[in-house]
Amino acid sequence: MLKELHLKLVGPSPKLDVELSDRLNIFTGDNGLGKTFLLDIAWWVLTGSWADRPAFPQREREQIPEITCYLNNRTESKPDRSYFDFSTLKWGSFQMSYQLRGLVIYAHANGGFSVLDPARKRKGVYNFTPNKLWDGLRTDGKVLCNGLIQDWVSWQRQPDQTTFKLLSDVIRQLSPHPGEGIEPGEPTRVSVEDIRDIPTINLPYGNVPIIYASAGMKRILGLAYVLVWTWYEHTQASKLRNQSPLDQIVLLMDEVESHLHPRWQRAILPAILKVLTGLQEQTKIQALVTTHSPLVLASVEPIFDQETDRLFLFQLESQKVTLNEIPWCKQGDTIGWLTSDIFGLKQARSIEAEKAIEAAEAWMRSDNMNAFPDYLKTSEQIHQQLMQLLPGHDPFWPRWIIKMEASQG
Repeated sequence: MLKELHLKLVGPSPKLDVELSDRLNIFTGDNGLGKTFLLDIAWWVLTGSWADRPAFPQREREQIPEITCYLNNRTESKPDRSYFDFSTLKWGSFQMSYQLRGLVIYAHANGGFSVLDPARKRKGVYNFTPNKLWDGLRTDGKVLCNGLIQDWVSWQRQPDQTTFKLLSDVIRQLSPHPGEGIEPGEPTRVSVEDIRDIPTINLPYGNVPIIYASAGMKRILGLAYVLVWTWYEHTQASKLRNQSPLDQIVLLMDEVESHLHPRWQRAILPAILKVLTGLQEQTKIQALVTTHSPLVLASVEPIFDQETDRLFLFQLESQKVTLNEIPWCKQGDTIGWLTSDIFGLKQARSIEAEKAIEAAEAWMRSDNMNAFPDYLKTSEQIHQQLMQLLPGHDPFWPRWIIKMEASQG
């Protein structure tokens, strides 16, 4: 498990320090401030491999870019450090990937995945593009992964359907709730040019081959497959090596809400944690996830434990990027989260409606209206804007109507 990360002269901030919790770590903040970058660094620290391009540091002649990290399962207190060598344009190696006692899974926002399994590939990782995830991963004449389509059908047709039942259960758990979830159907052919039988899913309106599923459902199916495939192949490799399966899993997930409807967004993260903990008794789970969704944050209110979970916020302050832990505080609903310090909206409305209400409040206080545009100077103009922008049941109306009637009385 990853305990601490300290970055110097690498990424959007000259210096970044983060102390991670043992279970759930949620990172949020505006676009472009470093959330995905932090996950990429965490992946490299844990695996010794970059998921995409290596991080290129800032150039400072008198200082050396540095990445420092701690694992919380190490007995010694000394950290691991890596320095960037500008002469070779490379980072120094970590030794941490070979000391890990767990699996590492990275779910990318684009639908790709990366996996490290110390029992299978001790000095390398498995990188899946979305296509390779579905069609298989091969290299040097070796089949590293059959792919979602072939494995799904193979597991479904095995006399012992233990693995297929696990896949089916995981898919159901990652679906929002009974009646609208994803149920595996019978495989079918879809093309005369593709001899493969394609898995299908039973939806309320009919049976659909998975290659025609929506982007959101494909991400759920891909995630379910990677979790099951990683665990299944890890147990097989552990048997061959005559050793017990590892008891730790680190999950990195970028934009956990990607492609998902709000109904799914408010169920996905607790479901993922439940699936991971259900793979094996007493398995320790550490998750580092990024999100822009207030529904995702609202969804973890019932399960957030301040002893094991943390919430972090990337911010831009005086043209400098900062990363700070935010004290956990329930907001109750998405509006509460949208107007909290996490997302920083004044109101959970359109920009135009927010501006009209600000003008209305200024007029009610008899403030100077010069700061507002010409179409929001008078009470009549403001009223017309409010009529255009606010629904009839909006809670702002009573205040405004009472004030308007009082001014006209």
